[in-house]
Amino acid sequence: MLLDGTRPEAIESAADALAAGQLVGLPTETVYGLAANAADDAAVRQIFSAKGRPADHPLIVHVASAAQLGAFAASVPGFAQKLIDAFWPGPLTLILPRRPGVAEAAAGGHPSVGLRCPAHPVAQSLLTACAARGVPGLAAPSANRFGRVSPTTAAHVAAEFGDALRVLDGGPCAVGIESSIIDCTRGAPVLLRPGQLARAEIERVAGQRLLSKEELSAPDPQTPGTLSAHYAPRAKVRLMDAKMLQTALDVLGADAKHVALWTRTPVKTPASLPQRRMPDDAAACAQQLFAVLRGFDDAGVKLIWVETPPDDAAWDGVRDRLQRAAASA
Repeated sequence: MLLDGTRPEAIESAADALAAGQLVGLPTETVYGLAANAADDAAVRQIFSAKGRPADHPLIVHVASAAQLGAFAASVPGFAQKLIDAFWPGPLTLILPRRPGVAEAAAGGHPSVGLRCPAHPVAQSLLTACAARGVPGLAAPSANRFGRVSPTTAAHVAAEFGDALRVLDGGPCAVGIESSIIDCTRGAPVLLRPGQLARAEIERVAGQRLLSKEELSAPDPQTPGTLSAHYAPRAKVRLMDAKMLQTALDVLGADAKHVALWTRTPVKTPASLPQRRMPDDAAACAQQLFAVLRGFDDAGVKLIWVETPPDDAAWDGVRDRLQRAAASA
């Protein structure tokens, strides 16, 4: 059922449900999440079941403020505290050492835990109401079936899980792609997943260079949303530059009827082809990305051809999501 997230009674109803061990769909500025009491392992296991997600693939825990960090994190390195001070509330997840015996299911059994403080006012209201009921944080991965396109509206969540799930409607997500993830358990910050935040700005605040996953001396930890194939619609996604895309269309000719296009560069196509123009601005593109993929799926196409994003840092988050979507093809 869809509930108006701006209404206090809807927040109270959702907080009661979460305190009772039930699941709730909630909006954040990045994407909609499927939430459960992070301190209730039985409730969290319902998330894995509903999504079809492997139980050892950890979830992000959302908190109302940095004051709740101590409920889940055993320690916070100095550079991580700088990032918290600068970017929370906001689209940044930090991987921190986990307090023993806490959020075992949400962490997938790993000794670390991903923590984030969302900026969305509905999420903030819900987290505050939950804290008043003794719920210190909410485990909340994206509210979609595992590996599929993330939801950026309440209607997307309802389409995934049906009317039985309470979903707080907070409008379309402003950011549209998931948070940046920084591993803070290795003595230096490691970028595990790009998001809206600029790498250069993260490095400036942390006071040191961000390492990449490829520079890790030990295996990359299991982290939410970092599988090589992820965020995929039912249709097959293919990334091409504008020239390759036009050539492929010319070769297919009339047989291109099951293709949808998302491009910045104009291409010559049959009039019947579903086609959307990709914004020239990376932030605007990120905000539209998952909704565009879902829209093409709803149109029943079999192939989604996307013009490769520009090769600069502002597009890292968009490029990451599209490459993972295409890896499922």
